Amino acid sequence: MAEVKEFTLPDLGEGLTEAEVVRWLVEVGEVVAVDQPVVEVETAKAMVEVPCPYGGVVTARYGAEGEELAVGAPLLTVAVGADASALAGGAEGSGSGGADGVVAEADGTGAAEDGGAGETSGAVLVGYGTGAPPARRRRVRPAPAAAAAGQVNGVASGHGRHAVTPEVPVRAEAAEPAPGPVPVISPLVRRLARQNGVELRTLTGSGPDGLILRADVERAIGAATAPAASAEPSAGAAPAPAADAGEVRIPLRGLRGVVADKMSRSRREIPEATCWVDVDATELLAARRAMNAAGGPDAPRISLLALLARICTAALARYPELNARVDTEAREIVRLERVHIGFAAQTDRGLVVPVVRDAHARSAESLSEELGRLTGAARDGSLTPGELTGSTFTLNNYGVFGVDGSTPIINHPEAAMLGVGRIVPKPWVHEGELAVRQVTQLSLTFDHRVCDGGAAGGFLRYVADCVEQPAVLLRGV
Repeated sequence: MAEVKEFTLPDLGEGLTEAEVVRWLVEVGEVVAVDQPVVEVETAKAMVEVPCPYGGVVTARYGAEGEELAVGAPLLTVAVGADASALAGGAEGSGSGGADGVVAEADGTGAAEDGGAGETSGAVLVGYGTGAPPARRRRVRPAPAAAAAGQVNGVASGHGRHAVTPEVPVRAEAAEPAPGPVPVISPLVRRLARQNGVELRTLTGSGPDGLILRADVERAIGAATAPAASAEPSAGAAPAPAADAGEVRIPLRGLRGVVADKMSRSRREIPEATCWVDVDATELLAARRAMNAAGGPDAPRISLLALLARICTAALARYPELNARVDTEAREIVRLERVHIGFAAQTDRGLVVPVVRDAHARSAESLSEELGRLTGAARDGSLTPGELTGSTFTLNNYGVFGVDGSTPIINHPEAAMLGVGRIVPKPWVHEGELAVRQVTQLSLTFDHRVCDGGAAGGFLRYVADCVEQPAVLLRGV
């Protein structure tokens, strides 16, 4: 007897309560293996492929592409057990479009055996165990439209677990074939259509191979609202307020929503203060050129951000008050032994803060390599939740935007953030004479609960001294 198991959206990382369905990787009626990725979701922190802890036949999916699901909400149901192969056989043997059903089975074993009673998930998912490694998968032709409606081989698509009884026929009742997939890739386009009541199946896409673009949906919205706008109001009806044609409303959801919540909480809870200083970075730039020249053409290049991160770790060793957080419930300051440096990175998805773990134990070369890796992952959206959480101090190089200074908001629950402005040639008094030097501004925003201005000023002055005279850093090496 097959048993239908429900797989819910697991906890994908610290502080995450929801995720958006970007792309389904399996169809209803398809046979899946244990730990096979079944859906790609986008959280506020990263794009994640979610593996299924059960092996068997997919009987129902929940959530359309572009829809947000809460942690703990059903993702899909899977029929596992001895009768799961019969369910798969029913999907293969359906009379509609039988020539299209292609089965690729590995090693001559039924994929439904992946859901045997003795096998559990090998993926680390909150609420699901770990166990055997994933088995190989096979694909079968999706079930008819009745399956997509939530009733596959007599299995209801409601929440919870349901057993498949012998009296229920293996094959679904004859039904019209399900319509083909809508040619839309972007979940943003799907959301725009859903919010404005546009049926995507009625549109003809203007993109490659009929792909429906955002412009197509916006044209449909304009065509639908134009007649209503031109219609005369009835004599007894009050005139509706005129809508601002240039008004655009953007929901505070996903990454933007998390950033808004975190920044609001930071400003609400942390009594922050900012101090800053102009510094001559000429010698630091010269030291970086010398380090890269000494490494040879094939050696990894040392980035300026890596040198600044290395200086920060040395400064935090001198002023550990700033590598801390405040436990508001216990009314305690928690000083942290390990330094995990976060750095602000602007991406197409918005601002993210990847984390270099154990930065205090890394050399400048190791920091440069890790910063480069995380920056690349941030740009292509492949950062994991673990690479975006747990920072203890943040380094923000806003100089890349061509600005000199800023008063940044602390990355809650950290106690401080160092900002670095652009490095530009300016007149500067050097060794008693006026000269053109490479000058930048450093700003430190700190939580006034963890320390007073003396510690914050001492930290910033030490960082400035290391920038102006890199040899100061060598004293602690």
